Parts: sequence; structure tokens; C-alpha cells
Amino acid sequence: MELESKKLIYDLDQATELIATFTQDKQLRDYKVDALLRSAVERQFEIVGEALNRLKKIDPGVVTRISDYQRIIGFRNVLAHGYDIISDEIVWDIVQNKLVGLRQEIAEIKRDFGIE
Repeated sequence: MELESKKLIYDLDQATELIATFTQDKQLRDYKVDALLRSAVERQFEIVGEALNRLKKIDPGVVTRISDYQRIIGFRNVLAHGYDIISDEIVWDIVQNKLVGLRQEIAEIKRDFGIE
């Protein structure tokens, strides 16, 4: 795996870790009323989507190991360009129901390629 791919995997790992940390012990109602929390989570999801988009271009074999990578990239585009149509409920659902699986897939890639 090339250095740039490893950097992108690192970025994915860090961004998903931050989302998990930011949202630990939080509920949807906390997310809805805390503009700083919403901004932080959305920014990290933008990083996730952008890292996957770049990884798709330079290492397509690796990016396909991430389930729904195309949907994640699309979600990033909505966050960046369609900010006015973002639903707090949808973002929170992703945090609650998709983030753990994504983090597991990233951990598997890191393990398989010896990324610390």
C-alpha cells in the first residue's frame, strides 16, 4: 500500500474516532440543541467522505473494502453542498447504526496492511 493510501486510512480512522468520542453518552436531543456538536460531527463526516473519494481514485481495491463507500461519499457531498437540507435525524441514525461497522472495516484494513 502506498504512503498516500495509508495517510487516507489514518484520516478515516481519526475522523471516525472523533465522531465516536464527540457523540459518546449523547442522545439525539443533545445533538439537536448543540450547534458545536453538530458542526464537529458533520465536519468529521466530510473528512471521511473526502478521504474515501481520494482513496477511490488512488487505490480502488482498498476502497471497495468499505461497505457503502459510494453512499458515504455522496453523504459528504450533501454535507458540503446541500447543508440546508441536512436532517439531524439522518446524521444521528448514521452515528448510531453505521459508524461502528465502518470503524470495524477500517480496523480490518489497518490490520491487513500493518498500519499502526
